[in-house]
Amino acid sequence: MHTLIDLFESAVSRFPENTYLYEKQGAVWTKATYSQVRDKIYTFAAGLLSLGAVPGDRIAILAEGRNSWIIGELGLLYVGCCSVPLSIKLSPSEAEFRLNHSGARKIIVSAGQLDKITAIRGNLPDLDQVILMDPGSSGNPKDVFFDDVCRLGEGYLKTHADEFAEAMRTVTPESLANITYTSGTTSDPKGIMLTHSNYVNNVMQSLSLMDIPDTYKTLAFLPWDHCFAHTACLYCFIAKGAGVASLQVGKTGNETLKNIPLNIKEIKPDLLMSVPAISKNFRKSIEAGIAAKGKVALTLFNAGLRIAYAYNGIGINRGKGWRFFLKPLVSLFDKILFSKVREGFGGKLKFFIGGGALLDIELQRFFLAIGIPVCQGYGLSEASPVISSNSLLNLKLGTSGKVVRPLELKICDPDGNELPKGQPGEIVIRGGNVMKGYWKNPEATAETVRDGWLFTGDLGYMDEDDYLVVMGRSKSLLIGSDGEKYSPEGIEEALVDNSKLIDQSMLHNNQNAYTIGLIVPNIQEINRLVVKHGLEPGSDEGIDYALKLLKHEVGAYFKHGRLAGMFPERWLPASFAVLPEAFTEKNLMINSTFKMVRGRINEKYATLIDFLYTPEGKNHLNEINRSNMKNWYRTES
Repeated sequence: MHTLIDLFESAVSRFPENTYLYEKQGAVWTKATYSQVRDKIYTFAAGLLSLGAVPGDRIAILAEGRNSWIIGELGLLYVGCCSVPLSIKLSPSEAEFRLNHSGARKIIVSAGQLDKITAIRGNLPDLDQVILMDPGSSGNPKDVFFDDVCRLGEGYLKTHADEFAEAMRTVTPESLANITYTSGTTSDPKGIMLTHSNYVNNVMQSLSLMDIPDTYKTLAFLPWDHCFAHTACLYCFIAKGAGVASLQVGKTGNETLKNIPLNIKEIKPDLLMSVPAISKNFRKSIEAGIAAKGKVALTLFNAGLRIAYAYNGIGINRGKGWRFFLKPLVSLFDKILFSKVREGFGGKLKFFIGGGALLDIELQRFFLAIGIPVCQGYGLSEASPVISSNSLLNLKLGTSGKVVRPLELKICDPDGNELPKGQPGEIVIRGGNVMKGYWKNPEATAETVRDGWLFTGDLGYMDEDDYLVVMGRSKSLLIGSDGEKYSPEGIEEALVDNSKLIDQSMLHNNQNAYTIGLIVPNIQEINRLVVKHGLEPGSDEGIDYALKLLKHEVGAYFKHGRLAGMFPERWLPASFAVLPEAFTEKNLMINSTFKMVRGRINEKYATLIDFLYTPEGKNHLNEINRSNMKNWYRTES
């Protein structure tokens, strides 16, 4: 198989009656087999040709995940066009940049996203037509409905079969399949050019680590525009003849998120793709459900976790040595407790594949204990995106798993020299999944891809068991006054994961005398302790006590603290500021993949950061912290 067309045609020939797509319409889940989906792809693709599309055209998609999304993308790929998938989280101006930069001629849009295109249409000279997924009006007579494109295609296939076949023949392994855009956290977004060959290679590489039986199905609740969902879900499942259900779209974003647990119970997936933010929400829901059953249930659950943690070890030593003797207890707790938890995920879920960002090892231990391990992986869009992953057969907590095959990977120092095993440096790869380059940006391409090697910008090393350990982005590194560079991400995650009083944190050090921390507090948890101490939340005394609680949580990692020794003290925050608001997508402090946009945060809080390097700033009971805490109470009320 050399193209995505080959990939899908092979699936249809081998699994014609297997269900590929599940979609909920009203209260009913509908099914579409591989052969039925191909028929729709053919008619949509032919309809595009009848509307004047030609091989090489860029056609954008701005919509929630659904049947028409993948039928539309595969349809345009079948006739040699290139997909430009756009995140539904983009603002109109962000979408405008991407559409103009890619030169998209057409765009497939859902009703929920149409207003964004209407607002910027006058600024899109290359865009000649909008294809509407849903009933309604765009106010432009040139626009057409998705179903009407398919009807046009039915007629076109009867009279122009040769032209349709010729358009398909133009597709080669090196034809562009996607231009997928980076988040643009430090500059204008870059358009990553991924070919048919890139995707097919990465599908086969991914499947070298784990199998997906043709009886499997998944609920695809991650954004379909992102490479992770593209490869690990939509395309890998095609290769194995498995089924993909789209998340039921609500009237609002929050309503759509609330459909995730409901749809999981209905679909009963065998496998789910997840990211850390969603994994954390799953855990919170599980723990809240257990707590609601009472103190006895919570005590039993925590006891079961402790025993399972001991039995599981770090994954590769699960049940080995002395751990073997814990197996009867593990089986007992699994039967009476953890199996009931799994029923909340439909009862058939075997494992998660984790991507998007680093997952805290404590969360990995938790999900392994309840019998639904998160197989943490690593990748980036420029690599289509999968580079490594844990699997049920090869699982080591705290790592990003085994490297896919075939793929060359090396760890390099800043001068590009390969480092020995165990020594950290930049992760560099070479293989069929490495992007063609950045669209209209040869300079950035030349900087990132050298002699076929992709320089990821991520730090990591290969451990003694040949598992890849990813340490974070090299661009996220902090620099101490002595010139030492270190990654803040592990400390930031620890501050959040080990304290119920801290929701978010970011460290800063740019050759300063010490590191400082920016903290987003969990007001509900803080208030609970303030009240327990006999103080009024929001009062002057209550705020000072709240700040003392936060000081205690940050200080836990220093000498004599309960978490002392986890990190070198010179990397820990010697002072901290309470921020007046959380990092959100709305205020642009996190991006669509739930990663902090450090540049924007540093820029917005530059004055506050400077203040933290003054004697007054080192005192946690300073007036800025008091004022920002009061702001949280005003917001809460």
